[in-house]
Amino acid sequence: MANKAQQAPHLHLAECTASQFLDIWKHFDADGNGYIEGKELENFFKELEEARRGAGVDPTNPTFRERMKEFMQKFDKNKDGRIEMSELAQILPTEENFLLCFRQFVGSSAEFMAAWRRYDTDRSGYIEANELQGFLSDLLKKANRHYDDQKLQEYTQTILRMFDLNGDGKLGLSEMARLLPVQENFLLKFQGVKLTTEQFNAIFTYYDKDGNGYIDEQELEALLRDLYQKNNKEVDAGNLQGYKQSIMALSDQGKLYRSELEIVLCREPMV
Repeated sequence: MANKAQQAPHLHLAECTASQFLDIWKHFDADGNGYIEGKELENFFKELEEARRGAGVDPTNPTFRERMKEFMQKFDKNKDGRIEMSELAQILPTEENFLLCFRQFVGSSAEFMAAWRRYDTDRSGYIEANELQGFLSDLLKKANRHYDDQKLQEYTQTILRMFDLNGDGKLGLSEMARLLPVQENFLLKFQGVKLTTEQFNAIFTYYDKDGNGYIDEQELEALLRDLYQKNNKEVDAGNLQGYKQSIMALSDQGKLYRSELEIVLCREPMV
C-alpha cells in the first residue's frame, strides 16, 4: 500500500515525463501486481484529488465516495474495479504521451502481434533491450513524433523499468501487451487457460496431425474452441475470430509454428 506520509510524486504537475509517470505507477502499485486496487486505489484517488484541488480531502465523506465512483466509471474501461497501466495513461497528462503513442501505433492486438513478430527476430518470446529501442523508434516515427536520442533512451529505459522485473534486459510478450488498451489485450483472455509445457505439447501434437511442426488457421480455431470448452468458458464467435486473427499475425505465411503459439498459451516459453 502507498505510504500516506510519503506524498505521491508528480501528481501536481500539468504534464509529467515518461519516467515521472512510472514513478507515480510504482508509488501506488505498491505490491507490484500490475494494478492499483483496494486501499492503493483509495490512496491514489485521495492524493490525486488533493493535488488537483490544492487542499485536503476526507475519504470518509460520502461526496468523496461519489466522486471516486464517477472517476472509476470514466476511466475503468473494463469495469474490474481497479486501474491498470493503460488506464492510468488516460488519467495523467504525460509529456508526448508515449503510452498513448504506442496505442496509436498498434491500435489492435493483431497489429501488436505483427509488430512483435518483426522485432522478436529469434522467435524467443522476448524482445531484447536493443530490439526494444528500434521498436520504440519506429513507433515514434509512425506517430510523427519528434524525438532525439536522449528522449528515445528515456522511453526505452522507462519501458524496461516497467516490465523487466528480473533485470535481464529483455521483455516478454504478455508484459508488453499490458500497454494495449484493455479491450484489445486479447492475451488477458487467456489468463485463465494458460497451459503447462506438458499440456501445451500434448494439445499441439494432437492438432499437428502430420507432425510438420505447425498448424494452420482452421486447426488453430479448433484448438481454441477445445481450450475454451475444457475450461468451461463460453465461446463467442466474434471474439474467437479476433483472437485467431491476432495469433495468426505471428504466423509465417499461414503456418503457425509451435514456438509462436507457445508464447501465447504457455505460462513460460521454453528456453
